[in-house]
Amino acid sequence: MSAKIRLGKTRDSRTRAKPTPKEREEAALQPATTPQKYQEFATYLLQKGYSGATIKRYARDTEYFIVWAVKENIPIESTRYADILHYMQGKRERVKQRTISTQINGLKHYFSFLTASGQIEVNPVLQVQVKGVKRRILYPVLSKAELESLYHNFEIPAADSPNKNQNWFKSSVKVSMRNKVMLALMIYQGLNTNELGTLTAQDIKLREGKIFIPGSRRSNERYLKLEAHQVLDMMEYLLTTRKQLLEQTGKQSDQLFISIGQSERFNNMIQKLMKKLAGQNKKVISAKQIRTSVITHWLKIHNLREVQHMAGHRFVSSTEAYLVNDLEDLQEDVGKYHPIG
Repeated sequence: MSAKIRLGKTRDSRTRAKPTPKEREEAALQPATTPQKYQEFATYLLQKGYSGATIKRYARDTEYFIVWAVKENIPIESTRYADILHYMQGKRERVKQRTISTQINGLKHYFSFLTASGQIEVNPVLQVQVKGVKRRILYPVLSKAELESLYHNFEIPAADSPNKNQNWFKSSVKVSMRNKVMLALMIYQGLNTNELGTLTAQDIKLREGKIFIPGSRRSNERYLKLEAHQVLDMMEYLLTTRKQLLEQTGKQSDQLFISIGQSERFNNMIQKLMKKLAGQNKKVISAKQIRTSVITHWLKIHNLREVQHMAGHRFVSSTEAYLVNDLEDLQEDVGKYHPIG
């Protein structure tokens, strides 16, 4: 059997004076970051829009690295790219690559915080990439033609139907018109269900032909252009259909989309809409799939930063994740490396 290969140290760490066993023990017992430093880092992440759970995880991963750096006698302010690689090498036999990737991501934010606060000049983790971590395909992508077909073939009950005087039929017409407006915002502006559910009537700027999407903890606010046919549909919905839904249900609400029943749960509307769309096209899986398809097609004609703004992503890495959904490129790779015949 071949002897186990011991991971070597970086050139920089070999030349540093090593702390004594007593110094290592004392360092391990001390908190890696002071309460003030932790609070500053946490505030920095909070301003970036991260949740409390994510902040705790990043702080914990940073703590692990700082404890390691103290043992290696590496001042945090002097940390170099080679030191980060050495830290990663020491973990490879104990944890999975995905875990290392997650921890390195936390360190990127910590050193970005140090850079932003003027404590260091260069982020040594910025160019570190963990290889061997598989990226997942988010959803099967619907073609642009399939998305357009969902909208244009969305049925509104005929006004001359024999049931036109029935209350259930009138309600069905209103719901269908509302759902078609919702579908248009999903297909042409790439809105997700949370954004659809928080829109108000005041967010529609008909004179400007635009829509304002409020920001949230996970997304940025933005203005997006409405397509010409959307303006007409939206005008009819705002001036007629929405008012009828409010009168019928006795509700008083600023929400753009009004449910037909007493329930205020927006997810119920989405579930029924998706069921109808699946009847039109069996490939339809969910609202997330539609948004994924829209963003994937945007990336083919717009640059990354433009798509980041259009999608409302707070971080460009969120937009980059959709690049793996370009099935045409994947098919080209299959044909190139696995030719048939």
